[in-house]
Amino acid sequence: MTLGALPYILALVLMLIGLYVVVAKKNIIKIILGVCILEYAVNLFLLLLGYRHGGAAPIRTAEQADTSAFAAGAVDPIPQALILTSIVIGLGCLALMVSLAVRLHEKFGTFDMTRIRELKG
Repeated sequence: MTLGALPYILALVLMLIGLYVVVAKKNIIKIILGVCILEYAVNLFLLLLGYRHGGAAPIRTAEQADTSAFAAGAVDPIPQALILTSIVIGLGCLALMVSLAVRLHEKFGTFDMTRIRELKG
C-alpha cells in the first residue's frame, strides 16, 4: 500500500462508518448524523479526485502560451463545483430530515424507530 492511497482509504472508511450508522442505528437523530457523515465522506472523495500535488488554480495568464504545460499544472475545478452544489443540497436535505424528526417526536413522543413502528395512530 502506498502513502498516496491513504486519503482515499480514509474517505472509504468514513463512508462505511456513515453507512453503518444509517443502516444499524434505530434512533432518528443518529441516522441523520450518519447521513451527514456519509455526505461529508462523498465530498471528501470528490475533493481528493480533483487534487493535484503542486497544482495551481486553473487561471490562464498571457505568459502561459503552452496549453499542455498549463493543463499539467492546473487542478480540476469540476469536483470543487460539485462539492459546493452538494453542500447546498445537503443543507436542504438536513433541514428536511430535522424537521421530519421534530414532527415525528411531536406525534409519537420518541426518536426510536422501533417504538414508532409499534405505535398505531
